[in-house]
Amino acid sequence: MSDAEKTYDYVIVGAGVAAASAVKGIRAEDASGTIGVLGSEPAKPVYRPVLSKDLWLKDDATLEGSSLAGDLEDDDAVDLRTDTTVTAIDPGAHTVRLADGTNVGYGKLLLATGAEPRVLSVDPGPRVVYYRTAADYERLRAVATEGSHVAVVGGGYIGSEITSALVQNGVDVTLVLDREDVQEQMFPRALAAHLTKAFADRGVTVVHGTVSGGEEDDGGVRIRLDDDSHIVADAAVIGVGVLPRTGLAEAAGLQVDDGVVVDDHLRTSDPDVYAAGDVASYPDALLGRRRVEHVDHAEKSGEHAGSVMAGADAAYDYTPFFWSDILDYGYEAVGETSSDLDLVEDWKDGEIGTGVVYYLRSGQVRGVVLWNVWDSVDAARELIKETGEQPVTDPESLRGRIPFG
Repeated sequence: MSDAEKTYDYVIVGAGVAAASAVKGIRAEDASGTIGVLGSEPAKPVYRPVLSKDLWLKDDATLEGSSLAGDLEDDDAVDLRTDTTVTAIDPGAHTVRLADGTNVGYGKLLLATGAEPRVLSVDPGPRVVYYRTAADYERLRAVATEGSHVAVVGGGYIGSEITSALVQNGVDVTLVLDREDVQEQMFPRALAAHLTKAFADRGVTVVHGTVSGGEEDDGGVRIRLDDDSHIVADAAVIGVGVLPRTGLAEAAGLQVDDGVVVDDHLRTSDPDVYAAGDVASYPDALLGRRRVEHVDHAEKSGEHAGSVMAGADAAYDYTPFFWSDILDYGYEAVGETSSDLDLVEDWKDGEIGTGVVYYLRSGQVRGVVLWNVWDSVDAARELIKETGEQPVTDPESLRGRIPFG
């Protein structure tokens, strides 16, 4: 490591939720080891869910109040370096190379590089936002004022959340769907249709089509669809999924397969390199190998990876959950929630409003959505475990297994 500008006991590539949680995990085992946190974004890390939730819906929410940097900056043995891009990893030399050509040495390395938005044929800019970062929030917030018009492309997780947030701030929204209904890839058809109607009832203009291109135009944006129609708006938010940032790992010779492949201790194919958060393909104790793009996993896996890097010896056996608020609805979910699975719906009084959706494959519950049902995530995990050991023969018998009022 003689060619390194500086060497740390631990280096974390990425400066988001997983990274901040990893520092916490390291400190649980090592009170004084030196830690370098290298983030490519200029802004300090924030708790990412607030970008599409609290900052739009709570008057007292601020970016500063959502910062994760405080604990990092209060620790004299932690160097938080923002606007710092890692361009290569050399596992043999235990170094990472930075964009300025210098090297940083490490004893243990954590890849918490997260994911990046899928990009359409529309260049990003001040009014075209691929919604992911604090800077994206600030750009959109500057344009999305009451009475403005925003086109939202994509009706998945981020598209539905930001549409919900915008309409509750008096913004006119045109929602472009390449499927029939909002969240159709996740929810049962009736629930997805119910949500689409709820958006329309709140004034959202729903347009079906695929984006063929677009650009900023005369102080606004113009989005073109594949039927040659176009949408003119003050801004556009594009949320059509993300891809794990695996380039560094792949170039370094680490095993990559829809994410950086790790074992049950979150260790990669190199014994001194770990991965956590969105980028990690890990063996879920209940569901098998998977990759999860939600904050609960980033927090829990980041903290666990940090503790193992610092000497703990425990498997990551946690199955994360996620949640969302859409208009007047809220839900929590755990496991695999694809509408391609076999679905069993259990609605109070037989009407969409309060209920549980079970997702099955070969008799095993693979996932559960708790729609306006709270404090039942642990029960859902237990059911996933139970049916993994003894699959159900009658899926309809699941009705009532997770009770609700």
